[in-house]
Amino acid sequence: MRIALGIEYDGSPFQGWQWQQNAPSVQAEVESALSKIANHPVTVVCSGRTDAGVHARCQIVHFDTESVRTPRAWILGSNSLLPDTIAIHFAQQVADGFHARFDARARRYRYTIANRPARPAIGRPQLSWVREPIDHERMQDAAQVLVGTHDFSALRTVACQAKNPVRSIHHIRFQRDGDLVHMDIQANAFLHHMVRNIVGSLLPIGHGERDAAWLRSVLESRDRKLAGVTAEANGLVFLGPMYPRECGLPESLSLP
Repeated sequence: MRIALGIEYDGSPFQGWQWQQNAPSVQAEVESALSKIANHPVTVVCSGRTDAGVHARCQIVHFDTESVRTPRAWILGSNSLLPDTIAIHFAQQVADGFHARFDARARRYRYTIANRPARPAIGRPQLSWVREPIDHERMQDAAQVLVGTHDFSALRTVACQAKNPVRSIHHIRFQRDGDLVHMDIQANAFLHHMVRNIVGSLLPIGHGERDAAWLRSVLESRDRKLAGVTAEANGLVFLGPMYPRECGLPESLSLP
């Protein structure tokens, strides 16, 4: 049978989601816990890998097992073995053909900036920090040139291994809550460092140093050297993927 899980994690202690030989990863911790509950080795497939220091509100994974366990057993049993920085929120049986990565039709991220003179202390791992004032409305207006289907070569890391740099951004939305500025972004998929490079390229616009025409020229250049710096990993949270309703996942993960 195939089981799907929804997982939340604080990425601060890990070198990303993916299993690594000599560094801690979220995947290794999850597989270790599940293997003990299943009483056999378990390998999970995730909806989208996250980088070192990046967090997830609802990472979706699937795995196959012949071990019969209730959803409660998968959740409570695994959580008792996982570090405090990782928690399984739901578990359910899905169709044998379900695939956490390939069935996802969209992915959602939120990037949060503490925009104030003094650095944040509470919640620091989930916050980026920019001391100079930023105009989130300028960033909102300029970001719309990125919405749609484009070649995002200028906004991915030079080490990105994706063969096709074309992605479709569904929306980018900025909002301010006191001294916190949030950017919510949804796309069919993302390239390596794409969200952080988008933030890093929008910040000069928020500071009044650049405008939307500059961002359009960067996008059309397909040249990473012309874009802004890569924003720090702190502040980036993978909110989760979205699936066709027929996959039977919770409503919050289902497309309209």
